[in-house]
Amino acid sequence: MDAQFLGTDDLATTTPPPVAVVVDVMRAFTVAAWAFARGAEKIVLSGSLDESLALKARHPEWVTLKDGPPAPGFDAVNSPALLRSVDLGGRTVVQKTTAGTVGALAVKDAPPVLCASFVVAGATAEVLRAGGSGSVTFVVTGEDGKADEDLACAQYIARRVTEAGSGAGSDSAEFLRRAGDSRAASELAEGVRQGAHPDDVALCLELDRFPFAMVAALEDSLMVLRPHTAPSSVAAPWAGERAAGRASA
Repeated sequence: MDAQFLGTDDLATTTPPPVAVVVDVMRAFTVAAWAFARGAEKIVLSGSLDESLALKARHPEWVTLKDGPPAPGFDAVNSPALLRSVDLGGRTVVQKTTAGTVGALAVKDAPPVLCASFVVAGATAEVLRAGGSGSVTFVVTGEDGKADEDLACAQYIARRVTEAGSGAGSDSAEFLRRAGDSRAASELAEGVRQGAHPDDVALCLELDRFPFAMVAALEDSLMVLRPHTAPSSVAAPWAGERAAGRASA
């Protein structure tokens, strides 16, 4: 697999990637995984707070979630620890964050987009491996592409893809250490970031906590994230595009 690691801003000067994996460890795509684990049916990735509130106005039953402290019109904050006891059975969640959702929306025109963090790292690697992806762009969303927790997770997933069968324990300690020593982890642990819980960092570093990957695609103009437990369900579109390319060559 040919992997490249780009920040969100770098995407403006590149062609849409054939396969994109958008990584936000602390905390967007750890929170998204917890939302699915708590029963959410789908997550709408929102481009702005105003869009989130407009969606809430049209769909009062949807659950709105944002970075930072609680705010009028929003039902939850971007904290895995605060979300882990919430019953989201069958609900639609609208998520707006500073980095993760921005990164996913930046590649919305790509084929199915994977959203990832350590808690779904293994399942994400399985999807990439099943899709036979020759070239993958990992989008490092935090700190303008410099967030070491996101880069470490992206590099770990890439290694899991290329070292099939090595298992979850393969060299994971160093990648998790980097994430735990990151600026984001320090800010969360020190209470610098609002809308956080003391357990957030530990939950973000739980490798392979969940058995599903998360795939986003446009649905009626909205970028919608859904859990995928069967790698073959997203492998076919990539394989079809490569086959078409070979036929036209």
